[in-house]
Amino acid sequence: MENSNQLANRFKEVLLKGKWIANTNFKDQLSNVTWQHATKKIGSLNTIAALAYHINYYIAGVLNVFEGGPLEIRDKYSFDLPQIKSKEDWDSLLNSMWVNADKFANHIELMSDEKLESIFVEEKYGNYRRNIEGIIEHSYYHLGQISLLKKMIKESEKG
Repeated sequence: MENSNQLANRFKEVLLKGKWIANTNFKDQLSNVTWQHATKKIGSLNTIAALAYHINYYIAGVLNVFEGGPLEIRDKYSFDLPQIKSKEDWDSLLNSMWVNADKFANHIELMSDEKLESIFVEEKYGNYRRNIEGIIEHSYYHLGQISLLKKMIKESEKG
């Protein structure tokens, strides 16, 4: 269980409460973002809301497999963000993300080494460990983008 605890902690580090790698995490970065800033378009870049949705989409999809369901997510739908038109819409997305992240981490913590090394859905996807590590790395990539977008939005408002 040491391996699963380490992976769960790495996951929580990027999503919920860590500061070791990036000196921040998704919860810290997104907790003070208004829905207007979350949906503000900067050139051709994705919005903060789209990136949050994108990460939550993958977490929810893999979580579904952890909970015994099929792998239903598809890359082509991973940016199909429903419109965010209010604080309630934005809060709903964030709450979904935190709940999914917490459940995801709890599932990781309970995985045996054997489970971590077992095939994830189909052999072409590799094992559970590879998919969990992929979500962690993918999350750091987009966390960096969110940090930059927040700075760009702040600069654009200075005039």
